[in-house]
Amino acid sequence: MLAPHEHLSGEADAIALAAKLAELRSSTTDLAGQHPQVTFRPLPRVLAAWRTAGLEIRPFHDGLALLRTRYATLGLSRLLPLDRVMVGIRSEREGAYGGFHHPNQGYRHLQMRALITVAGSLASGLPEDPELAALDLLRAYAHDCLHYGSFRSYQLRGDEIVRTQYGVNFRRHDGRTYSAPDLAGSLTTRNLGVVMEGACDHEARTLTRRIARCLGITRPAGMAAYVFRDVTGTLTAADTAALSRSTHRVAHGLTEPARTFLESIGKYQEDVNARYSRFLADVGRDEAADLHTTMLRATLSGSLTGLSAWLDRRHGPRSFPSLFLNPRYPSRRVRPTPPTT
Repeated sequence: MLAPHEHLSGEADAIALAAKLAELRSSTTDLAGQHPQVTFRPLPRVLAAWRTAGLEIRPFHDGLALLRTRYATLGLSRLLPLDRVMVGIRSEREGAYGGFHHPNQGYRHLQMRALITVAGSLASGLPEDPELAALDLLRAYAHDCLHYGSFRSYQLRGDEIVRTQYGVNFRRHDGRTYSAPDLAGSLTTRNLGVVMEGACDHEARTLTRRIARCLGITRPAGMAAYVFRDVTGTLTAADTAALSRSTHRVAHGLTEPARTFLESIGKYQEDVNARYSRFLADVGRDEAADLHTTMLRATLSGSLTGLSAWLDRRHGPRSFPSLFLNPRYPSRRVRPTPPTT
């Protein structure tokens, strides 16, 4: 019941820790309970139902083939099992609107499951725009696969499961993390949590954009256009500014959940994707694409070696702590805890 790059630290507690994780990962009750108005189905059942209804699912399947090859080159050959992805297909809430930015969804590392809702209205149980819903599903799955495959080290502290390392970020027993939060209003990021989240979504949206272009899928106007540009990573600064205002004309006539969804697109773009893009430009410069790939490999492996060497060659010795170290974090050199699996 362990993901590809998960490790259990502390030999004495490894058996008890493994048993606790197995218990969490054998049940979906807690996750489903977070969305009492939403009907969830495993992803394979949802795809089968769409196929039976004659809906377009090729964007998802073509993307799945593409991401298998790409992720293997990054060091992830085992993807998040499709039956561990729960998809919200219908909601009893009036005007409910699903998709990547639906509240309280995403990958849950302790349960080793992902929650996704179908893009668009959740009134009928089938998507109103199947192509766009399939693209959004691909983006969410590609994103969550990278979280699933990222390095994690767990320890038991009393009866509590504690994550001491995620990717290339570290957490002390008192809760302090290696990197500090970004300042409010920052246009770039030096927070490793934002960097790794941005790297996962940058990769997922790049893949989705390639599939959309290969299949000739576009959405030029209305709310669908904003969702399409978000899914494919083509939002502009003007889009972000417009989406931060609920009074924007695109929100006219929409339900409150749909308006909230649009605002969430803008906030996520501003706080994560735009900051990550600026980070790549500032630190990677002409080699931004190479830095992105190096960052993803480090996130998956949990090793600082390749990333530190990349940064040191271009920015001088000890560039990793210079860029990311929280002043309140102990200054001694960090080393990942030797894993017990």
